[in-house]
Amino acid sequence: MKTLERLVAERLLKIKAVKLQPANPFTWASGWKSPIYNDNRKTLSYPAIRSFIKVELARLVYEHYENVDAIAGVATGAIPQGALVADLLGLPFVYIRSTPKDHGLENLIEGELKPGSKVVIIEDLVSTGGSSLKAVQAVRNFGCDVVGMAAIFTYGFPVAIEAFKEAKVTLHTLSNYDAVLDEAVRTHYIDESEIAVLQEWRKDPANWNPDK
Repeated sequence: MKTLERLVAERLLKIKAVKLQPANPFTWASGWKSPIYNDNRKTLSYPAIRSFIKVELARLVYEHYENVDAIAGVATGAIPQGALVADLLGLPFVYIRSTPKDHGLENLIEGELKPGSKVVIIEDLVSTGGSSLKAVQAVRNFGCDVVGMAAIFTYGFPVAIEAFKEAKVTLHTLSNYDAVLDEAVRTHYIDESEIAVLQEWRKDPANWNPDK
């Protein structure tokens, strides 16, 4: 029987929410060269996969976090995912902007969040952890307790693992980089000979040189 990580990886690859191109790397907005590109927003366009992810994210929240008062989604990718999870669990929902709104009330957190609330943050993707932990800090600054984070996918970068540890934030994800590689080899999406390159990239993605 496949693990949840492999089941989610299979679906992400099937709809091209995850693409692997070790021989023709992508360029991220940060300027990094990368053999993988992830866009979990695509899952929203496939009702069966959207529902599967909604249910499994809600399960993560239910199984790992107690006495949750509210769900918060990180803008923009995790807003719909977070709202779906909050709806399924019958909990209030808010979302966290990357920067405060530049007009009106200049909100950083949109929605009704009561200080002192126990909050689970939903992310679609965790890469270096920078934007995810910025959202955590915004909720903490509002006077709430972040009991943890649930996400669809993580690259598992060492820098992110260390950052979450330092911030004292527990992260649970539906799938991860290793599961995607395993599933990609099983389905012949990539060849086993390409695994070494893909694993080397994750060790130091900021300085990875595909031409070496």
